[in-house]
Amino acid sequence: MIDPRTYQPAANLLTDRVILITGASDGIGKAVAQAAAAHGATVLLHGRNVKKLEAVYDSIVAAKRPRPSIVPLDFEKAGPEEYEKLASALEQEFGRLDALLHNAGMLGERAPIEHHDIPKWMRTMHVNVTAPFILTRYCLPLLKRSADPSIVFTSSGVVARPRAYWGAYLASKWASDGLMRMLADELENRPTIRVNSIDPGKVRTKMRLQAYPAEDPETLPQPEAIVGPYLFLFGPDSRGVSGQTFACQ
Repeated sequence: MIDPRTYQPAANLLTDRVILITGASDGIGKAVAQAAAAHGATVLLHGRNVKKLEAVYDSIVAAKRPRPSIVPLDFEKAGPEEYEKLASALEQEFGRLDALLHNAGMLGERAPIEHHDIPKWMRTMHVNVTAPFILTRYCLPLLKRSADPSIVFTSSGVVARPRAYWGAYLASKWASDGLMRMLADELENRPTIRVNSIDPGKVRTKMRLQAYPAEDPETLPQPEAIVGPYLFLFGPDSRGVSGQTFACQ
């Protein structure tokens, strides 16, 4: 099988594909959105900050890529009806969805269990696990209309190496990987739909800085350096690959 870490995508890899990327306003989500658009995809940019989403939108349009769409939604505050409206709007506008990347997430509080703030725990679990579940739940009918659909969750190194003081973030990433594997198994009789996770590794992002404030960010790769595995899972070269977690580094 192709090694996603060294994947060299064709220029037209994602032509005519419709891809929803959550957390697309900054960091990895922004880099993946720009890369997907550069390979022909119509990218749906999700985030909370409309101004940041508009900046990503403008950068894609300025590069003469397919015109993206902005999909603002606050996962912390949205109820099921907001997700349903989002899916309905996508259905009316595009009729299908070819890929869904669950990139949005929050670190929450790093603290011992006995001192962990309960509301922060609940918010972190909601954004990192419940929101991807609800969004997937409402987008599955659109994904089933695609000839080659892909769902990608975001994993973390703490899944393979669980350790103290990572709080709800660690628990949520275990749950996210479990959700991915369960969904892949549920869809095994629909081999056109693949469901996988990506562990980005050490990347120069705001969340990484928040988690490791003493770390020198200059020693870390930029988000643009790790987009290959995402493009691999979005495109046809990953057909038949499901239920797996891939590392970017």
